Amino acid sequence: MEQAYHFLALAGVFTVLMWVPYILSRLFVWGFKDFLGNYPAGFPATEPEPPLWAQRVKRAHLNMVETLPAFIAVVLAAAMLPDRIDAASVNLWASVFYYARVAHYIVYSLGVPYLRTPSYLVSWAAILAIGLQVA
Repeated sequence: MEQAYHFLALAGVFTVLMWVPYILSRLFVWGFKDFLGNYPAGFPATEPEPPLWAQRVKRAHLNMVETLPAFIAVVLAAAMLPDRIDAASVNLWASVFYYARVAHYIVYSLGVPYLRTPSYLVSWAAILAIGLQVA
């Protein structure tokens, strides 16, 4: 299970870092003064439009924020029920989840067609694979 915890921690750190490109984009689009201030004048009605790649980065981050609690729950449940689970399998599926989410972030951010949904579904399947062991 140590490896599963490792990937759980990596997923948490990755989630925290995923918003950095979006925030940097906001700095350049809004300008330093408005970025450090609360909001630009007229916000939100006249918010300066971020570039499309930054909008995709933001959505990819929000998708991870929505998915991460389920991953946390199944990994912790597996740890609490060691007699029911195959630790090697949990470790494997935790790594699959992490790498699928990294792939999802990259392909979503770059706008690569036909890979965003499969990479999400692989991460979703990894959560289910771990969860089914403790069910």
